[in-house]
Formats: sequence, C-alpha cells, structure tokens
Amino acid sequence: MSTSGRIATRRQMLAGTGALGAGIAFSGALSELFAGTAAAQDLGHGGGYGPLVPDPKGLLDLPEGFRYRVLSREGDPLRSGEGKVPSNHDGMSAFAGRGGRVHLVRNHENRADGRIPVPTVEGLTYDPAGKGGCTALTLDSRNHVLSERVAIAGTAVNCAGGPTPWGTWLTCEETEDRAGTNGYTKDHGFIFEVDPVDPHRTGAVPLTAMGRFQHEAIAVDPRRGVVYETEDAFQKPFGLFYRFLPNRPLGGRGSLRAGGRLQAMRVPGVPDLSSIQDIGAEFDGIEWVDVPDPQAAQTPIRFQDFGRGGITHAQKLEGCYWGGRSVYFVSSFARSAEGSAADHFGQIWRYDPDRRRLTLVIVFGPDTDVQMPGESPDNICLAPSGGLMVCEDGNGAQHVFGVTRRGEVYAMARGRQNIGSPEEPEWGEFAGVTFSPDGDTMYVNCYTPGTTFAVTGPWRR
Repeated sequence: MSTSGRIATRRQMLAGTGALGAGIAFSGALSELFAGTAAAQDLGHGGGYGPLVPDPKGLLDLPEGFRYRVLSREGDPLRSGEGKVPSNHDGMSAFAGRGGRVHLVRNHENRADGRIPVPTVEGLTYDPAGKGGCTALTLDSRNHVLSERVAIAGTAVNCAGGPTPWGTWLTCEETEDRAGTNGYTKDHGFIFEVDPVDPHRTGAVPLTAMGRFQHEAIAVDPRRGVVYETEDAFQKPFGLFYRFLPNRPLGGRGSLRAGGRLQAMRVPGVPDLSSIQDIGAEFDGIEWVDVPDPQAAQTPIRFQDFGRGGITHAQKLEGCYWGGRSVYFVSSFARSAEGSAADHFGQIWRYDPDRRRLTLVIVFGPDTDVQMPGESPDNICLAPSGGLMVCEDGNGAQHVFGVTRRGEVYAMARGRQNIGSPEEPEWGEFAGVTFSPDGDTMYVNCYTPGTTFAVTGPWRR
C-alpha cells in the first residue's frame, strides 16, 4: 500500500475544508471519478435540482421542471406480440440509432419462480426452463416506443451487465445453478452478448471463457479491449473482481466467442477490500492471477486455490463502468456480522491499468466521505450534467441519488409505486439508470412492479 499525502480520514478532510458537522460531506477524491470524462461538467449550483415534487399519479417524484414518461410496465403486451412484458426490470443501457432513435436493452432478473418470464423465441432462447433474459425497446427522438421485443430468453437472474465499444450489450447471469437445479436443462452463470438492433445477429450463445459465476456487471477498456467483471456472491467467501483478456480484443460483435483468459485481482496483503476505510488509499503493484477453472466444473471460482498469497475478496461487488483511463467498481455494502472484515455502506474503487494502481475513491455512509440519506448504492452511471447517478438498494422509500463533483448528495427521483394507499405506498428498488446518447433523457427502471421510465428536464441547468 502506498502512503501518498492524499490519504486522510473523513474527519481530517472535513476539518481541513471547514465543513465539519455539515449535513453533507465534501470529498476531494470525487474529482478522480470525472478526470478525462468529456461529458462531466459540474452543476452550477448546490443541492442538485431542488426538492422532489409529489407525483399526483403516485409513480415517480421528481424535481420541479422534470417530467417522466412510462415506456413499459410488466404484464402489458409486448408490441412484438411475443407475449407479456416480463418481471423484475434490472440493468439497462441506451444505444444510438439512426435518425435520432434510441435502442434500450433491459435485463429481467427472473429466477425460477419469476412472475412473468421472458417469452421463449426461436433462435433467441438458451434454456427453455430459464425465465430470465432481456427485452429491447426502440424509441423515437421524443421517447415514443416504436417497438418492444424479446432480445434473449431462457437465461436466469439477468442482473446487470454493460455496453461494449462496438454497440452491443453484455447481459450477466447472477447465479451458479447447474443443469438439473430448479428445473434448468443447462448450466447457468454466464455472460451473453445482445445486439440491440437485431438480436438474432447474436442469438443466445454463452460466452463460457468469461467464467461461470454470480456475475453482476462489466466494463470494457476501449483502448485494450479488456473486459472487467464483478461478482456479487451472497455468502462468504465473497466475490472477486475479474478481468478477461480476449483472444480478439475489440474485434466487434461476436468476437468474444473466440475465447480468452480469465484472471482475478489480487491486492497484496489485502484479503478483503472492506478492511480499507480511508478514502484516497492507494495500492500499487496490483496482481492478476489466472483462474484455475473458469467453468467452475467442480468448485465455484471464489473457492478455488489461487496459490501462494490467495486472492482478494469483497462483499456485494455490483456496479462497474469505464471512465477516462480507468475502471470503477462498486462494493454496495459490507457487514462484519455476515463475514466481512469491516463494515461500510458502500465503496467505489478505481483501478488504473496503466499504473496497476487501485484507489479507494468514495466511501458512503455515516462517518465516511459521502453521506447518503438512504442505503447502499447499487447501479451507478456518470451523468452528462456532471457527477454520478446512484440507484439506492435498501428498505423503505427508494431513490435515485445524484452526487455532484463537490460531494453534494441530492435526491433526483423517488419511486412511489402506489399499490396500497397514498399513505402506505409500496416502494420498488431502482435499477438500470442510464442516459440517452445526447444526454437529454435519463432512463431508469423500477424493479418491481417492473416499470421503465424516461425522465426529461433541465439537465444542464
């Protein structure tokens, strides 16, 4: 571990800025998130876009001047006529189309007991017993839905994923279930490539060389073609942070089928990332160790023998994205009562492949660098107005929070899935936050009841 002058406790940082005791903490380390990101421009005011205004329809509260359009809801007919809109809307990404159109690819995290499965479609179904998969929406320039169809079916627990530089979506199965478990006819725990324009061009082919484990999200290095992967393992030993070295880096659609080498990250002397609490902490000489058995034929990868020095684990590894010249990944929370080395309410880590350096950029929660009013961060994305958008994953009222470059946290949206009464609404977790290619629309899912929103307004105000 290096001991640069940037390492400091939150109390030291606040004392140095005169902000000690303030309701929202300041973190100088936030600037690292936006370095080299052309779209990042800090908001010209504090506290985001103002207070949330209650939605008279009881669906989505937004700041004044913002509005939403419901694009799709679970149980409604798919416009393709293939069946109903599936349940459990999760990870999502937006891709530019011709004539100002936008293509959305949306995950459905259906387990074996999923309410509404992704309909099976010939040529797009991996395992007929799997209820998960993706749907694809095409929108015009005003966010009217032009088409909605199955993009891949027969997969399981499609949680998150990530876009590729060549314009496809990698959807991740967050399960390790084998054939014969839960009625499945094939092994699960893979990544699949999905073409947002014509899903039949990618089909339903598992990218087995990228590993079989409880995948969460991915990010692709646009210069080298290396794919970084997070593992959201539910029990100790917790998940690993991986990189996949393709045999055909940046080879375009279908190139990942050519295989490659899967490796896991080792931080020398750090078996558990939760033990690191000081923002700005840096670790040089990060090692990447070949995974002994990427298919986990006998033993899950996180249990496998990585030789002398072991391997580095972390609880709840979830969001993952590329920014500037680095990859960022999220540990949503850590609880010592569940086996972690220490407690936290969320971390964001930055790995710089040029320097082989890992840096703890943000820690969320009480007595850390950014105080989130809600609970643990999950899906996360860079916002064109500057800062981050973070989906809350917890109990009670659910929000999309913004984090400015100055470390200010503000509520951007609050879900109000008014199933019960206005006094006791049913709150649904947010997921899949992403922006249109022009930055004018934020798309976000409510996990349950599955709803996809398009949010427009004065983003650059």
